[in-house]
Amino acid sequence: MKFSLPRAGAFAPVAILLVTLFGAEAGAWAQDEAPTAAIEAAATLPEPNAPRFVAQAVVQPLPTQDSLEARVDEATSLRELVGDMPVAEALSPDMKCLAQAVYFEARGEPLIGQLAVARVVINRAASGLYPSDYCSVVTQRSQFSFVKGGRIPQADESSSAWFNAKAIAQIAHQDLWDCAADDALYFHASYVKPSWARRKTQVARIDTHVFYR
Repeated sequence: MKFSLPRAGAFAPVAILLVTLFGAEAGAWAQDEAPTAAIEAAATLPEPNAPRFVAQAVVQPLPTQDSLEARVDEATSLRELVGDMPVAEALSPDMKCLAQAVYFEARGEPLIGQLAVARVVINRAASGLYPSDYCSVVTQRSQFSFVKGGRIPQADESSSAWFNAKAIAQIAHQDLWDCAADDALYFHASYVKPSWARRKTQVARIDTHVFYR
């Protein structure tokens, strides 16, 4: 490291002032000692890239393990789990069809009833008796009354009912919560009595829907 030391003449004003105030000896001291003081001060300067030390301990928080699996394990109710689902994320077309089925068939039902409706769509897609994707199951002719001309109407995507439907669709698709209609393939409203129901096995009645396999 190079130090640039001030010339002795730079301290002449200091010497003159001390001579005026305290006499010649003080002025001479200023001339002799000031360069030495400057050298000592320069020697205490830190290296440009030297590490710096602080008096207090620096604590860096560890990342939290807030995974979906942990939230599922900790959820004490279906409503709590619905609140934990990442509903702000965009759904794939197939998952959107599943959420739309929940929304239009059961948005006025309790969450467990909505989950049961989602399970019917999922079970049909996996059964080999129906189309193998959710959108084709939902839009299949004469299966869901809210579908008109093979088209699903537009949901109110700013509503809390839509956010619940999106969450329920994800929970059902990932099989994160059990319900009494987990193996159901069919359902109808409790206020109607379709002829096909007599040939099926009833597995659950949830609010205004009856479920069969």
